Amino acid sequence: MTQNTKSSIGFFAITLVSLAALSRFIPHPFNFTAIGAMALFAGANLKNKKLAYLLPIFAMILTDLYFGLHFSILPVYLCFVLTVWLGTRMNGKVKASSIFKNSIFSSVLFFLITNLPFWYADLSLYSLDLKGTILSYSMALPFFTNQLIGDLFYNGLLFGCFYLIKKSQLKLTPQDF
Repeated sequence: MTQNTKSSIGFFAITLVSLAALSRFIPHPFNFTAIGAMALFAGANLKNKKLAYLLPIFAMILTDLYFGLHFSILPVYLCFVLTVWLGTRMNGKVKASSIFKNSIFSSVLFFLITNLPFWYADLSLYSLDLKGTILSYSMALPFFTNQLIGDLFYNGLLFGCFYLIKKSQLKLTPQDF
């Protein structure tokens, strides 16, 4: 594989990540964006792991500056960092089954972490007991459904597009970014 081929595939990976970040600006149901998929994709496909971790966080910071920062931003960012980490565990062995499994796991992780009443203590939306926890999770189920469907859709799109490009450019490994 030539350096030119590596560069063009690397450019395509970065382009896919950038387009995923822009998906937040497209009208969509709540939580139906490509950010979670972008995090998993970056972790699985970018050889430079610092960049893989920075891209989703940078995309979130930039778009949150536009949409407005919110009180529960740290658990949200933590979830995307954990999703990148899940992608890095694929170790270049990206298969449909691992994409599907990690997509679902990252959605569930996001749901569990970001809906703990602890994160909402400042707004007192939910009591900090079992009843408040159950209420928090049950009120978030529509958002979870959107997240799960969005993550599966965008992971299929990102990984699928990247697979087709890689296939057309011979056998490639994670990028040297």
